[in-house]
Amino acid sequence: MGVDSVPYSLHITQIEATAKTHFHKLLTESYFILECNAGSYLELDGEHVPVEPNRAIVIHPGTRHRAVGIMKVLVVASPKFDPADEWFD
Repeated sequence: MGVDSVPYSLHITQIEATAKTHFHKLLTESYFILECNAGSYLELDGEHVPVEPNRAIVIHPGTRHRAVGIMKVLVVASPKFDPADEWFD
């Protein structure tokens, strides 16, 4: 994944607490929910989007978002994830 010919990054993350609301100016993220507790959701620009295993959700640049609940997520970011493109209000 670390080669220039691959235009995206891919990682699995375990979310165990409510994340801080943030956004990306350049990145598009796709979350594929692998596992989650009942009642977990993604908050996208203030809207609560329920999650369940095997559901994919695309988060476009500029969308303020956070995960709420316990979940295991496969995240695909394009272009590749860059921590400098993580913005908090």
